[in-house]
Amino acid sequence: MLDVKALLFDTFGTVVDWRGSLIAEFTAWGEARGLTADWAALVDAWRSAYRPSMDEVRRHPERGFVTLDELQRQSVEPLAARLGITGLTKDDFDYLTLGWHRLKPWRDSVPGLTRLKTKFVISPLSNGNVALMTNLSKHAGLPWDLILCAEIFQRYKPDPETYLGAAKLLGLKPEQVMMVAAHNYDLIAARSLGLKTAFVPRVTEYGPHQKEDFEATSDWDFVVADIEDLAGRLGC
Repeated sequence: MLDVKALLFDTFGTVVDWRGSLIAEFTAWGEARGLTADWAALVDAWRSAYRPSMDEVRRHPERGFVTLDELQRQSVEPLAARLGITGLTKDDFDYLTLGWHRLKPWRDSVPGLTRLKTKFVISPLSNGNVALMTNLSKHAGLPWDLILCAEIFQRYKPDPETYLGAAKLLGLKPEQVMMVAAHNYDLIAARSLGLKTAFVPRVTEYGPHQKEDFEATSDWDFVVADIEDLAGRLGC
């Protein structure tokens, strides 16, 4: 099929389960410290602040690029205060922020990526920063060939510089690269720039708050059940 040489993966939600991982870790951490809090509410509010905080950076490039780790750290403290979570120190908030470095993969992610790696160059193309993506990959056992992310291009998705910059660094034409994501907006941007596309539904990503991305909203090149299914469809 086609002339695809590399697969780029959205990571948060597509490859790793951010919501389930953070709620489980924070709940255990809070219990060990005698803290009672609605950690699910904090995690959901934190994620709701995720895209708006990046969009603010995208709208004001003259202010300079701010990494996702920095944005997450800026968001969590006021969100905790709003939710009545008190008694946390600076170190506690730093620890919570680094929770994004310790997420667990979906069950199919590591075996699927391992199969795909036998035939294609595989990399994240995430809005995370280099340290975040490196630590996350180490923790979750994600077998990437390299790390590509927003910090490298000083732009957040869906800015064109991320997708085209990744193809350029790989020495490939856009049509030789496939974007794999659980989010239709990511694929819309990628396809508009000439990349191939694959949709992987993660219908429990947001838990009971999921409002979109239950299914493909366009005729993407591949619509698959999960990453192992994609590996099979691509002959791996």
